[in-house]
Amino acid sequence: MSPDQLSVFRLRCRQFQVLAWFMLGSVGLVLAINVAAVMMADMPEAGSWGRPLLQSIPGLCYLYAVWVIGQAMGALSNGALFQPVLARALRRAGLALGTGGVFSVFLMTNLMRLFGLISGGWLYFDIAGMTLGMLGGALFLLGALVDRADRLQSELDEMV
Repeated sequence: MSPDQLSVFRLRCRQFQVLAWFMLGSVGLVLAINVAAVMMADMPEAGSWGRPLLQSIPGLCYLYAVWVIGQAMGALSNGALFQPVLARALRRAGLALGTGGVFSVFLMTNLMRLFGLISGGWLYFDIAGMTLGMLGGALFLLGALVDRADRLQSELDEMV
């Protein structure tokens, strides 16, 4: 990669990091305001606080994934080595997306039923949650693969 291409890449990484911070701040603020508004509106009923809190857990997982990617972009813009940063970011973001997706599809509805907050089915058919869960698992596996490739490359470099 030429020095000009490298500087453009680092600039784009910094821009993406700023975008990730903006998304974290704006979406996190909207999520917090939504939860607070629902909790304040239902203040007399103490049991009604569980629903907005449970519904915010997948969003928090997804925001953590955005934070992880933003951190990785910041590290790359500062000149960190690509493979270790990529492997760590893929594993963490994949785990966060997978956790949020699985929680949204399988756990959220059943926990709300268990606590008596809703009635209805045992499974929430959330296509977005299912997709994010699958993508999270794939990213986690890719992160492990990149990490293994980095270790093998290090071993080969030691032999030479």
